[in-house]
Amino acid sequence: MAKQIYMIERIVSALSYLTMGLVGFVWLLLGLFTGASLTKFTQYHIFQSIFISVSFVLLSMLFGFVVDFLTIIPVINKIVAAIMFLLNMPVFLNFSLIQLCVYLLMFYLALTSFSGKYSYVPWVSDIIEQNISR
Repeated sequence: MAKQIYMIERIVSALSYLTMGLVGFVWLLLGLFTGASLTKFTQYHIFQSIFISVSFVLLSMLFGFVVDFLTIIPVINKIVAAIMFLLNMPVFLNFSLIQLCVYLLMFYLALTSFSGKYSYVPWVSDIIEQNISR
């Protein structure tokens, strides 16, 4: 028998994705201070949104360092500049290709969590599933 997922859990989970984990982090703090326990559904989506957000920031920083390093090399700097231009130029509604992919992923995750389903992101969801409390 599946446990019922309440609307507040769905809203918090969806907002956690849309705010890059901020609402989920605040919800975790509220649960800590009030002594309330979180359901597996809420934990899964909050931790996944925080993990994806932190991973995105770290990958962006790493990518920036690699690009900065590659722009020092005389021949490769023009190729890197062209690739960076293609990835960051507006494609659809003034969003770059990178922004569009990130926003579509977050919208997909928010939509699935709001509908009460466990969304799956390869590798990330497996890590979250193994580490949430049972």
